[in-house]
Amino acid sequence: MRSFDELVSEAEAADTSGWGFGWLDGRATEERPPWGYARLLAQRLAAARSALDIDTGGGEVLAEASVLPPSMHATESWPPNAARARRRLSKRGAEIVQTAPGDSLPFPDRSFDLVTARHPVRPDWPEIHRVLAGGGHYFAQHVGPGSAFALIEHFLGPLPEQRMRRDPAGEAAAAEAAGLTVVDLRTARCRMEFFDIGAVVWILRKCVWWVPDFSVDRYRDVLLDLDRGMRDGCPLVAYSTRHLIDAVP
Repeated sequence: MRSFDELVSEAEAADTSGWGFGWLDGRATEERPPWGYARLLAQRLAAARSALDIDTGGGEVLAEASVLPPSMHATESWPPNAARARRRLSKRGAEIVQTAPGDSLPFPDRSFDLVTARHPVRPDWPEIHRVLAGGGHYFAQHVGPGSAFALIEHFLGPLPEQRMRRDPAGEAAAAEAAGLTVVDLRTARCRMEFFDIGAVVWILRKCVWWVPDFSVDRYRDVLLDLDRGMRDGCPLVAYSTRHLIDAVP
């Protein structure tokens, strides 16, 4: 294995834009939920007339679908990701709308028969209900509670209150309070393994909300400690949590 400084320098220089994780190939692994969200999403998109994908990132998941609806829109708030999604999807007829965090969805009432999201930042249930047409579906995969906290807490210490957020039952209740009916809710806990310190640095640069004040200088001692363990043949193990939610107006 290369030196600590070489691995860290490479990870600090690597591109983290978009929602692709290919840079981690050979450096980290993560189990996938058993339901296969991208495959299920593609099936629903192929049958839809109009669809909206919320927090689309760089459009990576939408791009996997072989067929998009005649009217396809997506929102994204981070400008580099919005630009990436536009380059990737505009040629397929999708309209990418850059939004600001907390804004209402910039679409008329009952605009879409399918609203989707993969790992939305914070689902706005009243807005989702507002833009869904009668007979439509909100179909999404959300991040669940305590996701990756075995990694995060190496840097921030115990976070018992934060571990309770994103509870699937609580999100389902919030959806129903906004007027939706949840027709399917599934959960999964998936093993993550990080094999070198570069993978840790890169993922913390990409998922900036995990350790908001992260920098290599600030957390060098923690990183060195993790590096020693991985060099001894013990990958850093954490668990992601996910839930699949299907709701109708």
